[in-house]
Amino acid sequence: MELYIHIPFCMRKCRYCDFLSGSYEIEIRKKYTEALINELLFYATKCADEKVDSVFIGGGTPTFLETELMKQILTVVSSRFNLSDNVEYSIECNPGTANQSAMDMYYEMGINRVSIGLQSANEDELQMLGRIHDLKAFLRTFEYARRAGFDNINVDIMTGLPKQTPMKLRNTLNTVTMLRPEHISAYDLIIEPGTQFYDLYNDELTKRQQGEKNLKSLPDEDMELELTRITENFLSSKGYIKYEVSNFARQGFSSRHNIGYWDRVPYIGVGIGAASLFNETRWSNDRDIYSYINRLNKPGSAVALCDDPKIATLKNRLRNEAPWEIDKDIIPESADIKHLSRKAAMEEFFFLGLRKVKGVRRSDFENYFDTTVDAIYGNVIRKLQIEDLLTEKMGVIALTERGMDISNLVFSEFLLD
Repeated sequence: MELYIHIPFCMRKCRYCDFLSGSYEIEIRKKYTEALINELLFYATKCADEKVDSVFIGGGTPTFLETELMKQILTVVSSRFNLSDNVEYSIECNPGTANQSAMDMYYEMGINRVSIGLQSANEDELQMLGRIHDLKAFLRTFEYARRAGFDNINVDIMTGLPKQTPMKLRNTLNTVTMLRPEHISAYDLIIEPGTQFYDLYNDELTKRQQGEKNLKSLPDEDMELELTRITENFLSSKGYIKYEVSNFARQGFSSRHNIGYWDRVPYIGVGIGAASLFNETRWSNDRDIYSYINRLNKPGSAVALCDDPKIATLKNRLRNEAPWEIDKDIIPESADIKHLSRKAAMEEFFFLGLRKVKGVRRSDFENYFDTTVDAIYGNVIRKLQIEDLLTEKMGVIALTERGMDISNLVFSEFLLD
């Protein structure tokens, strides 16, 4: 099982960001921490027999939360959950939001992996993105993490930025790889509605989708592909292995949390908007921070439940019953709840599993669903092989390089409707 903890606070929202995050005053951060702990305590009891192999604290900017509040959260995780001996325990960090003492505390409390959001090593690109830091702040943050003892560090970078050139991208790649992080995530910029970038670049985005070339700010499709190839070739030359559409790692440092998502490992998400998957059922928390705080902090919520001896009779029921049918104070009736059908689970198996470079095994599908791949997807797979989008070797089906370039189109072929 995996555990995701959402910290929705940040100093300032970046211009491209559509994540569930924002700037809130200290009293809201305190109340949110209390509510989050209540939810953590609830699931710690419900999942008492489940081994937690991965914990990921994301946001927002988790390291923007006051260290004393974060320490309360980490104490609950370490003391109430059944963490495996080799748990991967990650926290996201924006440069400039964690000093040396904070990094020391994270490490001492059991976190063993830091993911630092650089995005670009070019000052003009950082300003254009609306980042709160410069390159020097990133370098200091990276050094703080190493000094604290972290030997598993990820750095996030972005490709396809407005006016990004191959030279600028190579500067970012060179700057990052000189530091020898264990993992690098290289995400293509996606311009989402509701962001400042959408207002700025929506017209150009439409033109790019229509195949127009030589756009004013955004890279056209040919330049996007060139930037992707530069990233892949540069990182490969430095010893980083591509194991997923956007992720590269040195040998032995692939993110188990990432892989768990693509392999559909059961996970619990706590915090506003956090999603969960358990027993082929998905649900999501309320997205409004005030509703979440009011619901979790009222009398009779998780803290009271965990002190009640009757809760012991419930600890195994998560395997057999929808949890919102047990405690509606914890899983709200307004939650986005979806019981996955057999068909939907098959779809997810392929369009999540194919994100991995190593692909998916026929035998895994057939053992899980008790039917053959060909009976469900034979025609689709043959079609995609003819189009040089899929390959198969020794029972393993994977995207080709061309398939990786248009992966979303390939994934859509596995929808059964």
